[in-house]
Amino acid sequence: MVSRKEHLNEKGLNKILSLRASVNNGLSDNLKTAFPNIIPVKRPQVELATYINPHWLAGFASGECCFSVNYSQSSGQVALRFSLFQHSRDTELTKSLVQYFGCGNYDPEPTKNGGRFRVSSFSDISNKIIPFFQEYQIVGVKALDFAL
Repeated sequence: MVSRKEHLNEKGLNKILSLRASVNNGLSDNLKTAFPNIIPVKRPQVELATYINPHWLAGFASGECCFSVNYSQSSGQVALRFSLFQHSRDTELTKSLVQYFGCGNYDPEPTKNGGRFRVSSFSDISNKIIPFFQEYQIVGVKALDFAL
């Protein structure tokens, strides 16, 4: 569109706004007010695969997961947590991680328009999550978090 200079006319601008309206948070309130007739582009419905490739999952987690360690000074306890948040349109994928790993929970977070797969059991992290990511390695900055 840009190379053809289509973005410089009203039709092109409306097309760009329709694309923007279809992504995660849609249009801002200001843009909705300024362009009330924008219709989001229809997103294709994607079927959830029955098989999750562990290499894909490790790559996905490299960008989307969170490893955390919490220490309570008052009790002297250490708590580990592995979590992964996704938009509500990916609810089925996020829920499927409970079955895939055989542990954890899916917690909807409506105020954030999504949900979180969370593992906080020390034994599940020690016996399932850590061995998985030792075999199917996380890359990038998250690899440092995992190592810690």
